Amino acid sequence: MSRKRYTVEAIVRMLREAEVELSMGMTVKQVSRKLGINEQTYYRWRKEYGGLRTN
Repeated sequence: MSRKRYTVEAIVRMLREAEVELSMGMTVKQVSRKLGINEQTYYRWRKEYGGLRTN
């Protein structure tokens, strides 16, 4: 299986989408499946890129 590489902007956009979905009652497992990433990847991205915002 090939590895996908995401830009910082794409990661921040996905994290914002995940925040919206989580606020609507979805679980992290459901959100990560919808985004096409691993649950651990979500937590790692949130730790690393959680405070960033795009213009």
